[in-house]
Amino acid sequence: MFGKKSRYYGLATVRNTDRQGRIVQAVKLRRLPAAGGVETVVTDGSQLDVMSEHQYRDGARFWHIADANSELEAGELVETTGRVINVPKR
Repeated sequence: MFGKKSRYYGLATVRNTDRQGRIVQAVKLRRLPAAGGVETVVTDGSQLDVMSEHQYRDGARFWHIADANSELEAGELVETTGRVINVPKR
């Protein structure tokens, strides 16, 4: 389902039937341990890839920030100015 370089490669999957009767497959929700990090206040124009570039020197690692917080959609983390999110250390 995922390439060997994907962060989802090798994770457990589940199958379900949607409302149209199609069988869909998805990665099973992971329960992650609490991530130590820095509380960061979202400002107008905040972007996860920019935060990731600053913290990890790699903008593609934004998913580390997403995994350390409770939203299922990563982009929702930076939608609300003033929200405090956790940015894990390297």
